[in-house]
Amino acid sequence: MKFVMVPGGWHGGWVFDAVAAELRRAGHQVEAVTLAGLEPDGPADADRPPNLDTHIDQVAAIVDGSAAGPLALCGHSYGGMVIAGVADRLGHRLDQLVFIDAYVPEDGDSCWSLTSDHFRELFVAGSRADGRWVAVPDRFDPRARAHPLASFLQSVRLGGGPGHGFGRTYISGGAWLGNPFVALTERLREDSDWRVHEIPVGHDIARRDPSGLAAVLDALPAAGGRRSVGRAARALDTD
Repeated sequence: MKFVMVPGGWHGGWVFDAVAAELRRAGHQVEAVTLAGLEPDGPADADRPPNLDTHIDQVAAIVDGSAAGPLALCGHSYGGMVIAGVADRLGHRLDQLVFIDAYVPEDGDSCWSLTSDHFRELFVAGSRADGRWVAVPDRFDPRARAHPLASFLQSVRLGGGPGHGFGRTYISGGAWLGNPFVALTERLREDSDWRVHEIPVGHDIARRDPSGLAAVLDALPAAGGRRSVGRAARALDTD
C-alpha cells in the first residue's frame, strides 16, 4: 500500500518521519507532504498565503500522479480538511481515507467552524502581527512554521455526490486540553461506515506513539477488502 500523509497546522511532512520509517520496514510506500507555505525555508510569497483550495490542489496532484495500486490518504488535525477535499475529487483513486485526530468536514465547514474556542483564540492571537499568518504556538518543534490563516478560515466545497468505495478510519488521540473532536469521535463510533481506533496519547499521535499509529495503518484493508501484508497487520488480524 502507498500512504500519502498530510500534516496538521504548523507542521511539515517531517512530523511523520518515525511512522513512515515503520511503514517502509513493513513493505509500504510513504509520501509525507509538506503543505504550501510551510516549507523549511519559508513561504515562496509571504504576501500571498495559500488557502485551503491551494492545499487540496497540491495533495490532489500527488494522489493523481501516484502509480496504480492500493492507496491510503491520511490527514492529521487540519489535514483532515485537506484530505476530505481530495477524496471528494479523487475518491476513485483511494482505498482508504484515514483521519488522525482530525477534522471531518461536511460541505461548507471550515477548520474555524469545526474547532474549539481554544484554537479559535490561538488563531486570532497568532495572526495579530499581519493578519495573514498564524504564528507557531509556544513549545512547538523548532521545524514548525507559521500557518496561513486563510486555510483555517476557508470553507471546504464538497460535491455530495454518490459515495466512493474507500474505507473510512478515524484514529482518536483520546482526551486532551481544547480537544474539538470528542463529539465527533463518539458519533463515528456509532456509524457502521467507519472504523474507529483510539491511541490515547494526546493530539500529537505521530510523534508520541509512531509505532502504535504505524500498526493501525499497516493493518488497514487494501483494495477489495484484502488486508495489507506487513508484520503489524498479521499481529492485529485478531482484533
